[in-house]
Amino acid sequence: MVAIKALACEFPATADPPQALTRWQCPDLARAAVESGIVAAISGTTIWRWLSSDAIKPWQHRSWIFPRDPDFGPKAARVLDLYGRRFDGRPLRPDEYVISADEKTSIQARIRKHATTPPAPSQPARVEAEYSRGGSLAYLAAWDVHRAKVFGCCETTTGIDPFNRLIDQVMTCDPYASARRVFWVVDNGSSHRGQASIDRLQHRWPALRLIHLPVHASWLNQVEIYFSVVQRKVLSPNDFHTLDEVKSRLLDFQHYYEQIATPFEWKFTKDDLNALLKRIAAHENNALKPAA
Repeated sequence: MVAIKALACEFPATADPPQALTRWQCPDLARAAVESGIVAAISGTTIWRWLSSDAIKPWQHRSWIFPRDPDFGPKAARVLDLYGRRFDGRPLRPDEYVISADEKTSIQARIRKHATTPPAPSQPARVEAEYSRGGSLAYLAAWDVHRAKVFGCCETTTGIDPFNRLIDQVMTCDPYASARRVFWVVDNGSSHRGQASIDRLQHRWPALRLIHLPVHASWLNQVEIYFSVVQRKVLSPNDFHTLDEVKSRLLDFQHYYEQIATPFEWKFTKDDLNALLKRIAAHENNALKPAA
């Protein structure tokens, strides 16, 4: 049993003998176990029973991207400090705010060939698989991290001008219009990337401070949590007749959500960040070690 579990945790191409597979299935493991001499005979069902009761689930996988921003640690720590109401080692004042902003792109209006039917006894809701495309739009949103307020607008595309309109929507209303500082946490998208965007926006809004996330670290952007709520509650399944219907549903939900929202319970701390960086460093060191 132990040898078969170990085999299941190997990549098929590196097994002995090598297998022309990307991933194992239980019948494949059964054949490989016999070929390698682990057992004389075994069924895929027996292997499935052993593996399904084990703590290691070798058939599962998770996608991830290796941090490649040389300043990943300091940039991430600065954002985590802001979520904890601190900046440059000092607590934020009551008239300082933290906004998390981004764009959700390519939201389509999928016009189903037949109407969606509601659920019935012993029958789930049925959504027609075929559809025609009714165009797409972008939804730009800004989430106040500590006040649970959300601002948003729908645009035909993303870019500097649409993002500026989102900023204007926030910065022209109180309490942001009279704030000492408003920190905007953003990723490295083209509409707000680099020092040029910092100079442009802070010239227009002196109280605004643009804070860039590390490259490929949108998971640190709290507005992505709001976007996941929108995806589940508004856009899935995608069943709209027009883009105007998509826009109306998004903005109506935005108003509804703001009435019931509370600040997200952000649990990833600087201690977690430091532990992550140590694991990454250990992984790099192991990768650099020559093979025995």
